[in-house]
Parts: sequence; structure tokens; C-alpha cells
Amino acid sequence: MKKAIHGRDKTGNSWVYTDIVKDHFFNPRNLLPQGQESGYEADGVGRVGSPACGDEMVIWIKVDPKSEKIKECKWQTFGCGSAIASTSMLSEMVVEKGGMTVEQAMKISPKDIMDRLGGLPARKIHCSVLGDKALRGAINDWFRKSGQNDRIVQESSRLVDKVLKITDKDIEDAVLDGARTWEDLDRKLKVGSGEESARHEIEQLLRFYSEKYFGKEN
Repeated sequence: MKKAIHGRDKTGNSWVYTDIVKDHFFNPRNLLPQGQESGYEADGVGRVGSPACGDEMVIWIKVDPKSEKIKECKWQTFGCGSAIASTSMLSEMVVEKGGMTVEQAMKISPKDIMDRLGGLPARKIHCSVLGDKALRGAINDWFRKSGQNDRIVQESSRLVDKVLKITDKDIEDAVLDGARTWEDLDRKLKVGSGEESARHEIEQLLRFYSEKYFGKEN
């Protein structure tokens, strides 16, 4: 049975960190030490978030041009323990077993990261959403630098629900238009009649954009 760290947030709700999260927080993998950024020759760089308003993640990757496998994945994160653990796990996932191809890495979802971590507290799920966005940003940067502009995937056009053709941008726009709950999204986007498998990621994106634009609940 997995051990966990227990505690409560400001509202009194319980949260749990697994031993895996704790391990990646205290022993982060593939971290690029501060001050070494300029000397690290990356093939692609992705950055999301801002330290002024919360978590920020930067990911550097090196890609084998023939196999298109990611051979190295370095990162820096300004944020909480969940952000550090999520990015550390993500960096390990993309280079293990000889490395993922860029196409495989582009398909990593926040749920994939959380599953490997053994879960995250509900209020910390947005940390894993940032991690996969930063990775896709780094891969897009590699596409751009290697003259493969036709392969660049715009973040705003990424499909979340393939049945209803809902993108993450649709969810972001719905939040900006007042959606705060699943029921709100259902009224605006009819998410309840879409892919059941997409619900988990849609809920994560709803929380992420709500916190990004309107702050965390007190």
C-alpha cells in the first residue's frame, strides 16, 4: 500500500501526496540547475505560466533527428511541490526506454502524468496541465527550428473531446464567459454528451483556467 502525506488546505479540505510525489519533489530528475540555461544547447524550449501569478515551467529537449526520439529533457519550475514533482515525472517519462518520439510525447496528457505519480490533490491538478503544455511548446519549437512548420500544433487547436470537436481553447473561452462548474460547461458546450473518457481532462482544464484568470478559492 502506498504511503502518503496528509494535510488540509485553507478551507479545511483534506489533500494527499503519495510517496512518489514526495520522492520526485525531494529528488527531482533531469533538473537543469539555475545558471546553466545559457550553456545548455537544446533543440527546443517550451515555457508556460508566469512566476508573477503562480507556477512557471520551462522545458528544454534534445531530439535525435533520425529517430525523432527525445534523448534529453531538462526543466526548471517555479511553483509548489506538485509542480516540481509533475515536471520531474514528465521529464522521466519522455526519456525512459530510449526516449519517446516527438509524436508520442505530444500525446501525453495530464492524466498520464498523474497516474504515474499515483494521483495529485484536486487543487493541485493544474500543475500537471502546465507540464504537458510546456513539453508541447518545446516540441513545437524543435519543429520550427528544424524547418518543419507544417507539423507545429497550435495549443488553441488541440482537441480535447473528439466527438464534439471541443478544444482547450473552447474551455478557456467558456471559463472567461462565466463557466465555473461542469454544469456550466455542459450548458455552454454540451460536454455531458461527448466522450466520457475526455471528462477527466476537461475537468482539469476547467480548474486550471478558473484559477489562472480568477484565482484560487479562499
